Amino acid sequence: MKNPKAYLCALLLLGATACADRPAAPETEVEAEPHNILYGINADDYRTETGEVRNGETMGGILASYGVPAVTVDRLDRAAKEIFPLRNIRAGHRYTVFIHEDSLNTPHVDHLVYESSVTDYVVFSLGDSIAIRRDTKPCTIRRTKRSATINSSLWGAIMEERLPYALAAELEDIYQWTVDFFGIQKGDGFTVIYDERFIDDTVSVGIGRVWGARFTQGDKEYYAIPFRQNERVQYWEADGASLRKQMLKAPLKYSRISSKFTYARKHPIYKVYRPHTGVDYAAPKGTPVHAVADGVVIYKGWAGGGGNTLKIKHPGSLQTGYMHLSGYAKGIAQGVRVKQGQLIGYVGSTGASTGPHLDYRVWKNGTPIDPLKIPQEPAEPIAQENRRAFEFVRDRIVAELNGEVPDEERITQLDSLAIPATPGTASNTDTAPAARK
Repeated sequence: MKNPKAYLCALLLLGATACADRPAAPETEVEAEPHNILYGINADDYRTETGEVRNGETMGGILASYGVPAVTVDRLDRAAKEIFPLRNIRAGHRYTVFIHEDSLNTPHVDHLVYESSVTDYVVFSLGDSIAIRRDTKPCTIRRTKRSATINSSLWGAIMEERLPYALAAELEDIYQWTVDFFGIQKGDGFTVIYDERFIDDTVSVGIGRVWGARFTQGDKEYYAIPFRQNERVQYWEADGASLRKQMLKAPLKYSRISSKFTYARKHPIYKVYRPHTGVDYAAPKGTPVHAVADGVVIYKGWAGGGGNTLKIKHPGSLQTGYMHLSGYAKGIAQGVRVKQGQLIGYVGSTGASTGPHLDYRVWKNGTPIDPLKIPQEPAEPIAQENRRAFEFVRDRIVAELNGEVPDEERITQLDSLAIPATPGTASNTDTAPAARK
């Protein structure tokens, strides 16, 4: 070859020309993911308007104001009856309308979303086919530890510390067999670990599981450790004894003691001294009254000065009485078996009474005993085969109650616990038998 350099240049030029003439490979288009999802709808495709249902306003009226014809409203009304009847909308609730505009810039409503509660909503879709969908807003969960000192009452402390109101009810449910909430004194207090649920990371919509608590009353501390035994999560004291007892501390909540057990009380109506072998709980009329233990209703009816009365027979030769009721719970009748905590009636002022209250009485072998001084036997404790798993949970909950612990050491579930092996054993982990679902 006379001129190899010229030949090489020709080849390179030919290759470059061929590449230039060849059509370029089409680029793969990546569709952008929607970033504005509202109620499960891609809001980027719509113009949205938000309003609030006014007094006397109807769904038909709202839709008509956006140009939805009456025939479409009628179809929607018929389709929604089994899911969420249109007449169920209420004043003060929010709604959002999703609107698209056609080529002539005419607006059309494709969806209307009605918020039936803080967390729940209904999507009414008005396209070629009518569709109704109920759903719930996604929640985020924050694990929280808070402490409070009581100045007046548990509920007072909850409000002073701006804690979720549901937390007071949860603590009362957990400790209802153990803590005397009618004997709370100034200076008592609690520390509690719980999950709180939020909508949009800002609006609190309630609490989830209580992961542990320590309640201080006087010189006593009562722990509440969650643990699953016999297929049920319950709360236990630090030594493994159950917080559940044979009888509840009281048959009602959110009240005060107006009169205690005595053999020499001046009757507020008859003005003579006579025994009052019970405890009076002052509470608003209609306050729910619950059975303090499992038993059988042996009396339901009018008892003279006691007004509407219920008497329940319990194991261990115990009997309880509930007097001055305004009414009885549905299904309560003589001979009916009731469970501990079951609703049995409502506070009233029937019979010889100066105001709404519950006169609560207890008899042992027919002899009146002070309801505030009943010896309490705990329910079944932690089983021996579950002891090691329970102590694993307890030690981490107590450490968290006492201070900060790393995230990896927190108890975040009670199923299939991986427990480090004790020295001298072959394996490093052990699945707790009591923790299985």
